[in-house]
Amino acid sequence: MEKNNMIEVKNVSMRFNLGVEKNFSLKQFFVDVLSFKKKKKKKEEFWALKNLNFEIKSGEVMGFVGSNGAGKSTLLKIVAGVMKPTKGKVDAYGSICPMIELGAGFDPDLTARENIYLNGAVMGYSEELLDRKFQDIVDFSELHDFLDVPVKNFSSGMVARLAFSVATIVEPEILIVDEILSVGDIAFQAKSENKMKSMIGGGTTVLYVSHSIESIRKLCNRVVWIEHGEVQMIGKTDEVLDKYLEFMGVNE
Repeated sequence: MEKNNMIEVKNVSMRFNLGVEKNFSLKQFFVDVLSFKKKKKKKEEFWALKNLNFEIKSGEVMGFVGSNGAGKSTLLKIVAGVMKPTKGKVDAYGSICPMIELGAGFDPDLTARENIYLNGAVMGYSEELLDRKFQDIVDFSELHDFLDVPVKNFSSGMVARLAFSVATIVEPEILIVDEILSVGDIAFQAKSENKMKSMIGGGTTVLYVSHSIESIRKLCNRVVWIEHGEVQMIGKTDEVLDKYLEFMGVNE
């Protein structure tokens, strides 16, 4: 590990096998029998990431940009430990808080109150910590009147508010953020962004994916641009974003 590096991505590649889950049918059976095995296998093999290498230093805010399907979210899941790469490895030196799919750990049939404890437990928080932070979570989410309502009756914005409030009750050493600042109403988006800025100010290392070029410019020290699973450019925020926007044919 190089001194002050918080995350090291080393030769990371990720392969998915497409069509593995396809439904069986008589027609599909004959198609499979008549297909050339090599050709079929090649067609169904998809490399979402190809030989990625970079480092993120302690306290750095690294932005990630790229077209839809470029591989950004897959990379964040690998860094978070949710997925294991096909090749290579990621070394992360610190506690990680992944805010990738907010509300994914919620049980829709349970109330908001119950899901605070359930989701907190999934994230590794003790019951004692959740008891101590419970009111802070409720106050930040502004869901005081809905604590005993099943989450299945919540709007997507309400679910996001509750999940964000649970996820940020502690300040981790590494924060992984995937598009979550675009959920909820405008007031809550601003509140979430301020919370993240506070965490950044406290020295938290951040990996941040967003299609909002404005928020990338405001928050990030450096940017990684990924297309088709490959790194196109790594560097200072403005330099990389200018090249990315030029590639996309977008004028700010």
